[in-house]
Amino acid sequence: MSLLRRRKAPENEIQSDVEPKLDAEEDDKKSKKKNVKSGKKKKWSCIDNCCWFVGCICCVWWILLFLYNAMPASFPQYVTEAITGPLPDPPGIKLQKEGLKAKHPVVFIPGIVTCGLELWEGHQCAEGLFRKRLWGGTFGEVYKRPLCWVNHMTLDNETGMDPPGIRVRPVSGLVAADYFAPGYFVWAVLIANLARIGYEEKTMYMAAYDWRLAFQNTEVRDQTLSRIKSNIELMVATSGKKAVIVPHSMGVVYFLHFMKWVEAPAPVGGGGGPDWCAKHIKAVMNIGGPLLGVPKSIAGLFSAEARDIAVARALAPGVLDTDIFHFQTLEHIMKMSRTWDATMSMIPRGGDTIWGGLDWSPEEGYSPCKSKSRDDASQSSGHPENHTTDSKEKYYSYGRMMSFGKDAAEAHPSDLKRIDFRDAVKGSNVANNTCDVWNEYQDMGVSGTKAVEEYKVYTAGEIVDLLNFVAPKMMARGNAHFSYGIADDLDDPKYSHYKYWSNPLETKLPDAPDMEIYSMYGVGIETERAYVYKRIPTAGCNIPFQIDTSADDNDEGSCLKAGVYTVDGDETVPALSAGFMCAKGWRGRTRFNPSGIKTYIREYFHAPPANLLEGRGTQSGAHVDIMGNFALIEDIMRVAAGGTSENLGGDQVYSDIFKWSEKINLRL
Repeated sequence: MSLLRRRKAPENEIQSDVEPKLDAEEDDKKSKKKNVKSGKKKKWSCIDNCCWFVGCICCVWWILLFLYNAMPASFPQYVTEAITGPLPDPPGIKLQKEGLKAKHPVVFIPGIVTCGLELWEGHQCAEGLFRKRLWGGTFGEVYKRPLCWVNHMTLDNETGMDPPGIRVRPVSGLVAADYFAPGYFVWAVLIANLARIGYEEKTMYMAAYDWRLAFQNTEVRDQTLSRIKSNIELMVATSGKKAVIVPHSMGVVYFLHFMKWVEAPAPVGGGGGPDWCAKHIKAVMNIGGPLLGVPKSIAGLFSAEARDIAVARALAPGVLDTDIFHFQTLEHIMKMSRTWDATMSMIPRGGDTIWGGLDWSPEEGYSPCKSKSRDDASQSSGHPENHTTDSKEKYYSYGRMMSFGKDAAEAHPSDLKRIDFRDAVKGSNVANNTCDVWNEYQDMGVSGTKAVEEYKVYTAGEIVDLLNFVAPKMMARGNAHFSYGIADDLDDPKYSHYKYWSNPLETKLPDAPDMEIYSMYGVGIETERAYVYKRIPTAGCNIPFQIDTSADDNDEGSCLKAGVYTVDGDETVPALSAGFMCAKGWRGRTRFNPSGIKTYIREYFHAPPANLLEGRGTQSGAHVDIMGNFALIEDIMRVAAGGTSENLGGDQVYSDIFKWSEKINLRL
């Protein structure tokens, strides 16, 4: 009996356990039925909302992608023409109808960041990436393995060359810079239009180079300058015609360096002799060239930011400075970009003589709200009308390229109390040994960063001293390859050194009187010119300086927005930098242009696309988008087909570049 009781007991226990569960399930079913009858719904969680949102976005994206691929190729053009009227023929078709044909070989010189870079040797983390693009293309490796990507894109901090065990090289051929990323053209539109009149790969050459390296180092490591020389010589020999050179952005100063290198005797130079350019080059058509530097480069080197990053930081405070997944975004960008010596080629040149001082600037009186539209702006082959505001109105001293605080930016020079930073003693940072990402600010300490702030205002002539103070290792490399002054005597033997070759104010143009030089750039867009900064006292491992986005001016004619003063330009390069040399410095026979090479200004007033289907537009003046500007492409094609400045109509000017140039007291 006792055994039977023991056997039944577990069965009773199981039944007692199961019965409550069944009762609970029945209760749940009953409650659900009651909720349905009463109209009550299950409460949604945050996860449910997120899942539905992501699902909707994905569905909409795939539907749009399907429709885009399914619709006829002519549909976007049909819709655009229905909205804006008939579109003009692309330059290639237009000039083909006029009977123009390929004549002079064309050489493209890409600018900074637009040329693809691929991996030839790397560390273990880069396994499987042999000859895959690390720069350009989809940028997939940035998201998959960001720290590995940063390490492979960073150059040696001492030499400015390859780190041990890493070889990243430029992509070759026209594909090196036709598209920066899928769908984002750079040279592709120009190449396609040139093909319409008979150009092909044997008559077009993309002079791809590693845009991270100092210019002379591209020859030392890759023999890039020698390759450009030999390819130009080959095309000139096979076609029987001189070449038309089309540099863009930093490629403009890179080719200026080339023209001095090719004349200089070997082994430092190319050994082509003083008449090489006269024999091989018909015209140099510079697009958006930062000949006198770019203020934007200062913000990049000083605090790894510009206006767009500063605004993003203001919208999402702390995100860019937070160590998300142990990846300090701006700190890694600064560590990487400060090893790219080519960025120092765009530090403003000419000092206060060109860019202005504490109490003046060439663009004094400029007001963006009063700049005229393209239809109203004057065009002439001489000096245009004055578009600047009356001198009695409030003006902004753009000569103060960096100011700590809005008050310092607008104070009278006599009211500025400045403590010289050059002799300041740098302290030590307690976070120096605990930071994951090293940068030279950690060697300055609080006292060093405070000394930078107490100087209040920096003009272009003081910017180089400032960078030497905050980044001595970087500038030690930069000063060995670049110079930023104005030559007193161009016949001085010291100017035969390659560090002066990319500075138009410290070198002579080649002896080629039949050659033409064009400065082609966009205007009508607010372009960064000066900055208002603030110091972060408790920066720790982060960058101790930031653009002060709270510095704003509500004045209708103000050029100060979110801590950035703007002037006329192409959104990246101010018109002053792109146009001054062709407007004054090289115009006629000057000490910088002793053979009297003819120079011309071709400005393109910015007009944004009429609708989304028009893409980036055909009348854009923006720094990269101008590469799809039909008017610019037509000008290049006419010269390549044998035309001269007379076929283009001489100068085309919308800005006050001639007036601003006259204000600059430069001995010619």
